[in-house]
Formats: sequence, C-alpha cells, structure tokens
Amino acid sequence: MSGFTWHGGRLAEARAHYGGEDWIDLSTGISPLVWPGVEGIAPDWCRLPEPSELAALERAAAAHFGVEPDHVCTLPGSEMGLRLVGRIFDMPGRWLVPSYRTHGEAFADGLPMETWNGAAERLALLLANPNNPDGRVLAPDRLKPWLAALEQAGGWLIIDEAYADAVPSSSLAREVGDNRRLILLRSFGKFFGLAGVRLGFLVGPRTIVSQARKMVGEWPVSAAAIAFGRAAYRDRQWIDGTIEALGMRAAALDAVLARHGLRAWGECPLFRLVDCEDGFALFEHLARQAILTRPFEENRRWLRLGLPGDEAALARLDKALASG
Repeated sequence: MSGFTWHGGRLAEARAHYGGEDWIDLSTGISPLVWPGVEGIAPDWCRLPEPSELAALERAAAAHFGVEPDHVCTLPGSEMGLRLVGRIFDMPGRWLVPSYRTHGEAFADGLPMETWNGAAERLALLLANPNNPDGRVLAPDRLKPWLAALEQAGGWLIIDEAYADAVPSSSLAREVGDNRRLILLRSFGKFFGLAGVRLGFLVGPRTIVSQARKMVGEWPVSAAAIAFGRAAYRDRQWIDGTIEALGMRAAALDAVLARHGLRAWGECPLFRLVDCEDGFALFEHLARQAILTRPFEENRRWLRLGLPGDEAALARLDKALASG
C-alpha cells in the first residue's frame, strides 16, 4: 500500500498486485481531456532546440499566464521549480499543509493551513493554489495581504499554481513584477493532459528568473515540449472550451459520489477528495474492480479521485461504488 500512498500513477504496480488489464486510472489529477493538436506536430529530433524557439514558447506561455515573457523561465516540469526555489533562498522556509510531498522536500517545516495568520515574517512561504489533495482554492484577495506582509518582513511568497489553468481566477500572475517578492510555479501537463511532456515554468522577478535559467541550462526541455507547449498555449478556443467541459465533468462526478453517500471536497475540477469511514478499504474495493484511486497514509479517511475520462468510465465507477 505504501507505493500507492506516495503519489498517483502507479498503474503497472496496480496491475501486478490486483490483476486485470482494463483499468481506469483515477489516481492522478491529470486532465482526461488531452489537447488534440499534439497529433499534428512532428518535432525535429535531430538537432538541439534553437534559443528563438524556446523564447517563442515563453512568449506563448507568458501571454497565457498574463505576464511579460522575461518573467518566465521554462522548466522540465513544475516539480523542478519546487526544488530550485529551495536552493535559491537563504532563509527559513515553511509550507502549508496538507499539500504535495515535494513541498516538504523543498522546505522542511510544514505549517497547518488553519494556523497561518498571514503574519509578517522573514521566511519563504510555499503553498499550492488550487491545493492538492483537498482542492482548496484561495482567492487572490486573500493572498495579496499575505504577500504584502511577507514583503514587509523581507520574505517571499511562493505559489504552486500547477492546477491554476483549470481555475484561472485563482492565479496571482497579475501581481508578478520586479518589485514583488512573489514566485509562481506553473505546470503544462496537468491541464493539457500531457504529463509525459514534462514541461513547467517558474514565473517571478527577472533576477530570480535569471538565477533559475542558469541552474537549468540552455536546453531545459526537449524539442517536443517546446513545440507542443507553444502551440497549445496559443489554442485559446480549446482552452476556454476545456475549462467549461471540466466543470461539467466535475459536477457529474460529484453527483455520482453523492449518490453513494460520499461527500466531495474541492474547487479544482480535475479531482475530488472524499472523506469516508475508511479510505484504504474503499481504495481496495475499487482496485479489485480495476479502478485506481489515491489513498493517503497521513489520513486514512481520505481518498482522492481524478475525473473519469468518459461517460463509460463514470458509469463503471458508479457501478463499483454501488457494489460496496
């Protein structure tokens, strides 16, 4: 069980342990709606990407985020950004819990969300918004006073916005600037359904962006990541339609869970967290019906479910829950 509680996506391990081939993987928060343009792009694998191509990707990403391109540094996944910021800052760091395990690897000290009062302290405060695993969303108007207090004390606010594409109103991108002590981390794969591309971004003051660029080198991502990201971020029609579709799919999942007495938490449409009598038992029950979800060692009442990919998958989940 320990492997399944560490992070989602261990489908091969699930098959080996529980048997079966026709699995539904609901263990991650990766969108089941995959950006379709990837099939029409043929990356040039025979040469290194040109600096101009990387710059074009950053312009497209920056326009999507709502910042200037020189405030954006391309990364091989937003997780790399978490590890970089832990090295960039020479000051105490705290991270709000519950959240990603990687946050604990960037900064050692976890701080329960309910105990943080936005005090002025010289520290680097790391949080996810929307949060994982509970899907909590903090409005920008709540975060701005925290940023101001940290800046007054010489600290920094670092926000992991890996899921912000699905909830654009949650982003603090408009506050990014050279005079702000704010860093955002963005993910490409979760919203566009292309986690294997391994593409992310650090967004912040140009001095921090410069440091990050030196740390990741001249070719931080592959030619494929550059080509896919540049085109996908420019596909406004697909992005807007997908945001709407994800909301409808999340509502359908909520309805199925409620029908079986499971209360769904979260405002991020890419996943739901349920609190039940025994999350491990529910995980086992679903796994024996070839449905993979995400349990949590730190809270055995929790179980996180990603969005089913289609109506057939949602119907299978409904049937599996009914048989419990």
